[in-house]
Amino acid sequence: MEFADDKTALILKRAKEGDASARSDLVALYRDRIKRMVSLRMDRRLQSRVDASDIVQDASLEATKRLDEYFAKTDSMDFFVWLRWLAIDKLLDTHRFHLGAQKRRADQEVSIYSRPVAEATSIALAEHLLGRVTQPSESIQKRELQVALEEALNDLDPVDREVLVLRHFEDLSNNETAAVLGIKKSGASRRYVVALARLRELMQDNPAFSDYFA
Repeated sequence: MEFADDKTALILKRAKEGDASARSDLVALYRDRIKRMVSLRMDRRLQSRVDASDIVQDASLEATKRLDEYFAKTDSMDFFVWLRWLAIDKLLDTHRFHLGAQKRRADQEVSIYSRPVAEATSIALAEHLLGRVTQPSESIQKRELQVALEEALNDLDPVDREVLVLRHFEDLSNNETAAVLGIKKSGASRRYVVALARLRELMQDNPAFSDYFA
């Protein structure tokens, strides 16, 4: 729980003591961040059938049921990281239910992980990033940029791309990224710098991204 700020630490303390209101507040505190992660990593074929909010709700209910289990462990990971893994598990269950074996093959383990993850595809990442870029507005030019970005993301080392996803798309802190990946903070920081520099290099001929990757 080392990454909690003072306010969150107080809620954690009250929740651990059994305060029902604090337990509800604790789970709700990270709802938006978890939803952003689920939306990013959900298979695009399910976006018209499955609401990310439903997966977040399932993960929140699971977390509420298992809070005592979480607090009983003296070496518990950061609460947000724990809640995020519960949401990942719910997302994987959703993929398996709707897509079956074909998605089990697609939900690969990035080599640094010791457990399955729902991979954020280069297509999803490119679409997410293009939503933040105001230029160009022309659809053809924007499509060309999307293809270039997808190719650049695919060219990254898988682990570096995952670090980039965690830091740049999910907006995790370096400490949270290190905890999620199970590596040292210095290693997570180094990976992020390398990945960002490589992506900036690959996209240097696309001025629309120059400010974003500055």
